[in-house]
Amino acid sequence: MKKENLIEQLNAAKALSSQVDIDKVVELIKQLEPTSLFNQELADEIANKIESCLDNNSDDLVDLDSAEFELNYDNRIELSRAEVNVSEIMEHIVAIIDNFVSVDDEEVSSSEFTPSED
Repeated sequence: MKKENLIEQLNAAKALSSQVDIDKVVELIKQLEPTSLFNQELADEIANKIESCLDNNSDDLVDLDSAEFELNYDNRIELSRAEVNVSEIMEHIVAIIDNFVSVDDEEVSSSEFTPSED
């Protein structure tokens, strides 16, 4: 049973009587299905969006000013060190997650139960 079904049944019981039997409410609550907002499909979607965002912004992810080079024995220039711009990476990741949170908040607020004032 889903939350919406429980609310419908409680409202139906409320319409029949101003008193609701606590035992019936407890039984209905026991029938509620556990729902997980975070599942594998959502995790995959978030991971794909993060990967795509980081790919599209790859120029921002390495601090080019911190790059250190060495001249190898056969006169090849090798990159010996470069720092990753962690704050820039986190900004991109947080932006992606914020998009999912705002979408989730909109879905929750549209399905919330607001009791009527009698």
